[in-house]
Amino acid sequence: MLHESQAMVRQEHFYYIQQAISTTQVSSLLADMRKSLDADLNLARRYLDQLSALFEEETEIGVPEALLLPRRLDEHGTSTKGGLAGWQVRRVTAHIEQHLDTSLVTEELARVAQLSTGHFCRAFKASMGETPHAYIVRQRLRRAQTMMLKTRDTLSQIACACGLTDQAHLTRLFRRAIGTTPMLWRRDRQHAA
Repeated sequence: MLHESQAMVRQEHFYYIQQAISTTQVSSLLADMRKSLDADLNLARRYLDQLSALFEEETEIGVPEALLLPRRLDEHGTSTKGGLAGWQVRRVTAHIEQHLDTSLVTEELARVAQLSTGHFCRAFKASMGETPHAYIVRQRLRRAQTMMLKTRDTLSQIACACGLTDQAHLTRLFRRAIGTTPMLWRRDRQHAA
């Protein structure tokens, strides 16, 4: 049930960002957010993130943020009881970003945060809203999306540059997260540009 609702949120996210910004979209997102405020604050935050993405400028590398997967599920930035300290979040996320093209293991990330592996996993999930593995996959897919838009590299080259084993691995993860294949996603974005 939870997996289905996450898939629906992802589909809704990409539905909204693929359209031009319109009053109807903004109204719809606001209505969905209001409905979810009482029932599910995380879902309300995601709707707010989607709404924000509609108005955001391009990322520092020139790719519209709204075209990419969200940086993380839970970006409200407040300190969570049992979560990582701010310095730990910054160090771990910077380490992940710098080493996305390599194999990242939880033990290594725990050392960066100066915590035991078990404590790190619990604290990371409390702070970020997802497991370290899910976060790493999200960042790899964001990098792949950026590379698909900014380079002419093959999908196989992109997969390797993002720390994935091969193009099939990239395709499987991409389809699960975004609902389409990398090749179709890239082609649709290139035709739109």
